[in-house]
Amino acid sequence: MARPRAVHERTGKVLAEELEVPRTIFGRGIGLMFRRELEPGRGMWINPCEGGSITMVFMRFAIDAVFLDRNERVKKVYTRLPPWWGVVWFVWGAQSVLELPAGSTADMDLQAGDQIRIA
Repeated sequence: MARPRAVHERTGKVLAEELEVPRTIFGRGIGLMFRRELEPGRGMWINPCEGGSITMVFMRFAIDAVFLDRNERVKKVYTRLPPWWGVVWFVWGAQSVLELPAGSTADMDLQAGDQIRIA
């Protein structure tokens, strides 16, 4: 089965060619912890993302985090969250989060309300 990809609808730019989608609460909780890297073009879609929050504890690399509402519209973007110290406590209305390699969103001009197609 092919993994989904994420596309910024307004510009047509691809945020991730392949998304991992953890299916269990344990998998969503662990996320990208303990990995050595996240390759360009890859990402993780954590859905649901309990409380619209993430932590970078046990992470070895920085990431960009794109929080989405239940209709997959951008709520908030965090760029280059640092390993170990980066924390997002709460994003109002967020249902899921795309975790992407640091710098992935730099030239995207992502704005609150933008539609992200995940298919």
